[in-house]
Amino acid sequence: MSTALPPIRSVVDELLATPVRTEEVRTQAPSAPGLYAWWAPPAILPELVGPAHSTVPDLRLLYVGLATKLRSRLASNHLRRSGSSTLRRTLAGLLLDEQGYRTCWTDRVVLVDDDEARLTEWMGDNLRVSWCQYPTPHEVEAHIIGILHPPLNVDHAAGPALQVVKAARRHYYDSAGPRP
Repeated sequence: MSTALPPIRSVVDELLATPVRTEEVRTQAPSAPGLYAWWAPPAILPELVGPAHSTVPDLRLLYVGLATKLRSRLASNHLRRSGSSTLRRTLAGLLLDEQGYRTCWTDRVVLVDDDEARLTEWMGDNLRVSWCQYPTPHEVEAHIIGILHPPLNVDHAAGPALQVVKAARRHYYDSAGPRP
């Protein structure tokens, strides 16, 4: 007997559920596979206009991603290390000049430790996150991105924000100087 997967609409509906503050991730996010969505008020990164949240009009969508373990991906990657988070690298690139973030080379370009902490604090002050458990998130990620149109996603996305995001990512990598 096979278990039916949730329909795409229910995945979207769960991602549109009330987003939580970043400090709630460790206690509320499940250690299960799924998709997640990052949200921000319209005044945050105003040049990247994402769709408004359906029930929290002061939030708009920025990014959608997938995880094999939601809690770990959100808490250990997105809220801790730029080296393992495309979202963090993109945010750092967008905020590099405004926030004065500094980067360096390890085996890749990362923020210096103090600025990793400052970016995590900035995310806590400005972003919210929601998620949906889904056993095979890679099978539906492109479809979900196509429905929701998050401006920070480059893969599976298009639109005016695409060039802004690509330029921010280049700025981030270039800020560390030539590879040693």
